[in-house]
Amino acid sequence: MDNEYLLNKKLGILGGGQLGKMLCLEAARLDLDLSILDKDASFPAAKLCKRFVEGDFKNYEDVMAFGRTVDILTIEIESVNIQALKDLKAEGKIIHPDPYKLEIIKDKKLQKEFYVKNQFPTSVFKAYKDASDVKEAYTAGAIKLPFVQKARKDGYDGRGVQVVNKEADLALLLDVPCIVEPKVDIAKEIAVIVARNDKDDVKTFPAVEMEFNPHANLVEYLHCPSYLDDIQEAVAQKLARDIIRSFDICGLLAVEMFLTNAGNILINEVAPRPHNSGHHTIDSSATSQFEQHLRAIYNMPLGSTKTLSPAVMVNLLGEDKEQGPVKYCNIDQVMELPGVHLMLYGKTETRPFRKMGHATVVASNLNTARSRAEQVKRILKIKSF
Repeated sequence: MDNEYLLNKKLGILGGGQLGKMLCLEAARLDLDLSILDKDASFPAAKLCKRFVEGDFKNYEDVMAFGRTVDILTIEIESVNIQALKDLKAEGKIIHPDPYKLEIIKDKKLQKEFYVKNQFPTSVFKAYKDASDVKEAYTAGAIKLPFVQKARKDGYDGRGVQVVNKEADLALLLDVPCIVEPKVDIAKEIAVIVARNDKDDVKTFPAVEMEFNPHANLVEYLHCPSYLDDIQEAVAQKLARDIIRSFDICGLLAVEMFLTNAGNILINEVAPRPHNSGHHTIDSSATSQFEQHLRAIYNMPLGSTKTLSPAVMVNLLGEDKEQGPVKYCNIDQVMELPGVHLMLYGKTETRPFRKMGHATVVASNLNTARSRAEQVKRILKIKSF
């Protein structure tokens, strides 16, 4: 199909949060006709898209009605109505990621079974019906401490995961269908963003290394380049390329991995959309992850993934015990720091540990970038009025 013609096609995004907002910023550069579906016009992307439709992306009728107004449909979150996407695909709409593959990815049990079937390295796991089922398995000796429980569906930003280090933690188990994995002996948590178009062109961004907030279980700092050696980097990049081709996905795929203390790389999980582990690319890469996603779903040539500068990203989280209309404190001091690029998401209300924005710090070396990122975290406080 003629790519010039594809650029004239209307794009719809299911989800109007920060990822939708950053997609809108890149779509404006290509003058794309972009619409958003989400529940409330106060959400971050609403201010930037050509058309914002209030509706529920989990609702079949809302997704069908919205999808029929556009030519290409993509997502910023996995918890969308799959049946509607399947039916829209049958009507001839271009859907990225493919709804049949999204159906696998949004269910952690099906996702893990996909890795096993296709011989990708991942930790062993078993599925359970609910918290009682997990406790019974533990009592019977089928599960050993420590372990990690993951909700099969709707986990996001640290939610849907429970680490069980001791017996007392069993009281914290999530009472949902889930999988249980042994707690992996992790040396590093890494991610590779990979993109693919319909021509089977595939490009990976360099691996990043992530540090997680111990209270919220979400990314706090991200380093690019990572501290992997050349062999580890090559293994991680090849895994990402192989996985996106195995899923036959067009668009972005964020592949989160564990590097174990034994030196093995295991697949943790994937997300078929722009991802927190790629936000630094806006300020430190030749092509941002958001532009790359648009290039891929419009079947255009993929952009260079070259890193232009070492970077450290820090997520800007709502302060603990703060909830209500948002107030950014000391932002002027942060903006005086060299190499600091702020992205505030435009969420009107803060909550404890809610992602309210991020800062990417570029510098000549990672040590300098990390030091300034830590300054940003110390200085900028996100509170409520």
